[in-house]
Amino acid sequence: MSANKILIVDDEEIIVRLLSMSLRSDGYETVTALSGEQGLEVFKAESPDIVVTDIKMPGMDGLELLKMIKEIDPEKEVIIVTGHGDIDSTITALQYGASDFINKPVRDESLAIALDRAKAKIDIREKLREYTENLELKIAEATEDIRRKSNFQRLLIKSSNDAIVAFDHDWKVVVYNPEAARMFGEAAKDVRHQMTIDDLYTPKIARIFKNQAKKEKQHNMLPWRENIINTKDGRQIPVRYNSNVLHEKGDFVGTVSFFQDLTEIKRLETELVQSERLAAVGQTISGLAHYVKNILIGLQGGSYVVDVGIAKNNTEKFKTGWETIKRNIKRIGDLTQDLLTYSKQREPEFEPCLPNDIVDEVIELVKDFAESKDVFISKEFDPGIGEVAADSQTIHRSLLNLINNAIDACIEDEDTSKKHEVKVKTYRDKNNYFCFEVKDNGCGMDKNTQKQLFDPMFSSKGGKGTGLGLLVTSKLIEEHNGVIETKTSPGDGSTFTIKLPYEKAN
Repeated sequence: MSANKILIVDDEEIIVRLLSMSLRSDGYETVTALSGEQGLEVFKAESPDIVVTDIKMPGMDGLELLKMIKEIDPEKEVIIVTGHGDIDSTITALQYGASDFINKPVRDESLAIALDRAKAKIDIREKLREYTENLELKIAEATEDIRRKSNFQRLLIKSSNDAIVAFDHDWKVVVYNPEAARMFGEAAKDVRHQMTIDDLYTPKIARIFKNQAKKEKQHNMLPWRENIINTKDGRQIPVRYNSNVLHEKGDFVGTVSFFQDLTEIKRLETELVQSERLAAVGQTISGLAHYVKNILIGLQGGSYVVDVGIAKNNTEKFKTGWETIKRNIKRIGDLTQDLLTYSKQREPEFEPCLPNDIVDEVIELVKDFAESKDVFISKEFDPGIGEVAADSQTIHRSLLNLINNAIDACIEDEDTSKKHEVKVKTYRDKNNYFCFEVKDNGCGMDKNTQKQLFDPMFSSKGGKGTGLGLLVTSKLIEEHNGVIETKTSPGDGSTFTIKLPYEKAN
């Protein structure tokens, strides 16, 4: 069967005409449609061999058309045309069964390659049908096909954009493709049949693969993980990796590992996050007028009291005014620091530290103020956490913000019958995180407030807050690969939990 009839679907008529003319000149028969809905009707009527569709269209878009076509005929090959950088939609399309994708503007060479791939898939399916129907007559052809596939697999491993490394049952490297050589910075002649898994991988990755091989007694694919590879030439490459553990009759025979270089993806993600943060800072600044006005009023009031104290030689008034000025200068400093922290990308500085000691330091900073407001601070530490590799500055600043917020929640609570308390707890959870829990019995928050907690410009403290504190805390914890969880109820108080990946200090 020759796959010659192609359906072209795009809401831009000029593109449809140009693609149709180009394909007809290459010997293809074309049918066209200017919308997803029309494309579906033409597909049903004409039964084309291959469909080329734009992904972004009004009404029924390319993804919906793809799903409908696959429901009608799962074996139809659909090539998706997508805008440059539309990674999420492209991945979704491939998950729905798209055979290939090409970027706009569509080049003849790219389209020809995609069509050749689609035709190759169609041809392979037709051959498989023939082999099934005429098995005995096709033994010789099947043997040759196996040889060709074997050659193809070797070529695939060699030309793959993923680094592929395989080990035998003695953990000796037996497969090591060119991309692996580029990524690890080791020549194939020095690795294949020479190195073991401990020679090539970092101790952490090697330990993960070995432990999994011991636990599993059947063919098993590990989940994808992310890590950093340190190469011999000093590069640090972010990678996404997994390993397929191989067994034969219950016996371990080896593993094959796949590594994807995430350098470009991480760069794009960083640029996107940075632009979003700068936009959020811009929005926040536009909403800070009231807060800045309060600071200015405080400075003006303080300076007036200082002037009165000087004029009347009144030491008490002078001290009162000066304390007001210092308090508002601190508010300016905190605001500036929050803006700088949120707008600037920062890599965590991992170093040996003691989480329980950091909590003690933070509590010591706020204890006197809390006691002056009749708020009791208690602590409950897990001594088993010990020394970890973490960014102590991130932990200190995040805890200071959460504990101050908890104290404020107690101060603002209208229920004066309570004995207000802020409890700080540390522990390790079952998912290998070390956790900080800050719990208060203050005023709590309703659902609407909780939904907006990490939004820029939002503050539950009215004119007293900038709306940046929790936003900055969330960013710091995210950079540390951690999470913040919140539980709250009006009148009952709130609980904020910081969870960070547990890793012992070297």
